Amino acid sequence: MHKRYLIIAALLGAVSVALGAFAAHGLKNVATEQVITVFETGVKYQLYHVFALLATGILYNYFTNKNVKNAGLFFIAGIVLFSGSLYLYTLKEVMNIPSLSWVVFITPLGGVTFIIGWILLALGIKK
Repeated sequence: MHKRYLIIAALLGAVSVALGAFAAHGLKNVATEQVITVFETGVKYQLYHVFALLATGILYNYFTNKNVKNAGLFFIAGIVLFSGSLYLYTLKEVMNIPSLSWVVFITPLGGVTFIIGWILLALGIKK
């Protein structure tokens, strides 16, 4: 078991629920439906990968190798890059901050990071 991954997953899960509630209640008066949808996509992918991180933390007990350990790191990085960039995009739109325009280029990097995490997890289990 990788206890740190389990703790991080639990904390990120709590953040996911809080952000989801914020999207449902706090954003509806200040953001367009499109912007809310983008934010909710970030929350969804964060929560999906919280479960991936939980599984990785548990699977590390049975498949103790670098691929499984690195999969967890890539899931965490993916949450920060993918979901984080969507949260920043929402902030940019709601607060009208043109200097955050670069954030749209980070989202695909986060998606690739998630994919790498899944591939590493598969390779680590296969070993």
